[in-house]
Amino acid sequence: MGRSMDLLDAIQRRHTTNGPFADQPIDPAHKHLLLAMAARAPSHFNSQPWRFIVVEEPERRRALAEVAGASMRQLMEDGRFWQQYRHYFRFSEAEAEATRDGIHFDNMPAVLKPFVRYLFTERGASMMNSFQVPRVLGNDARRLVAGSPMLLGIALARDIYQPGELTGLYSLISLGAVVQTIWLTATSLGMGMQFVSTPQELPPQWALVGALLGVPPEFELLLLLRLGYEETNARRPTIDWTSPQRKGIEELAFQEEWGRPLAR
Repeated sequence: MGRSMDLLDAIQRRHTTNGPFADQPIDPAHKHLLLAMAARAPSHFNSQPWRFIVVEEPERRRALAEVAGASMRQLMEDGRFWQQYRHYFRFSEAEAEATRDGIHFDNMPAVLKPFVRYLFTERGASMMNSFQVPRVLGNDARRLVAGSPMLLGIALARDIYQPGELTGLYSLISLGAVVQTIWLTATSLGMGMQFVSTPQELPPQWALVGALLGVPPEFELLLLLRLGYEETNARRPTIDWTSPQRKGIEELAFQEEWGRPLAR
C-alpha cells in the first residue's frame, strides 16, 4: 500500500519545470534508475522501439542549447508560435480557473503587462519584436538548456514507428508511457523535467539536434527532454507561465456512452 501511495503522490506532484535546475550533477544511480524504469514501459508485441541518448557533457549541452535558443527566437520573431498556440493562452487567474486548461502567463516584466493581450496575437508580433521579447525568450531558453545537468533524447525505430499505420499509433502510445514513467520516476527522486520542444517546430533546427546526438538513419528522433534536481527558490524565467489547473472528471469522462454523466 505504501508503494501505491508513493506513486499516487508522484502523479499529483508531477509538473513541468520552466525554470533552472539546481547546479548539481545527476547521481549516476538516479540516471540508471530513470532509464531502467523507462525500459519497463509497455510496447506492442514487446517491440521496445525506443532508444535513449543521455547528454551530460557541457560542450554538447551548450551546442544543443544554442539550437534551442535560436529556435525559440526565430519562432517568436515570425509570430508562428503565437498563431498556432494562442488558443491555449490565459492572461488572468480568473480566466485560467474558468477554462481549467491552457497556460496562465503570470510572470513577465511590468512594462509588458499593459500590452499582454495584444502581444500574443498575430498582429502583435511586431510589437513583441520592438519590446525584444523574442531575444529575451531565446536567451532564457539557451540558458535553461545549457544549465540542465542532463538532456535526454528519445528516438523510435523507423521500421516499427510508421506514421499512418497502426504500428505507428502503438509506438506513440508506448512513447507516452515511457515519458510518463521517466517523469514520475524523476518526480519521486526530487527531479524536474521539461520538453525542449521549440527546435521541433523548425525541421532544419530539429535536424541539427539529431546530428548533434548522432541519431542513425534507421531511427527517428522524437523528443528532447531536460532534467535536473528541483531548486526550491529558483529564479523564474523573465516571461513565465503556470498550468496547475485541470478540468473535473465530470467534464472529461462519461458513463457507458458519450454524454451520459459518470456514475458516482
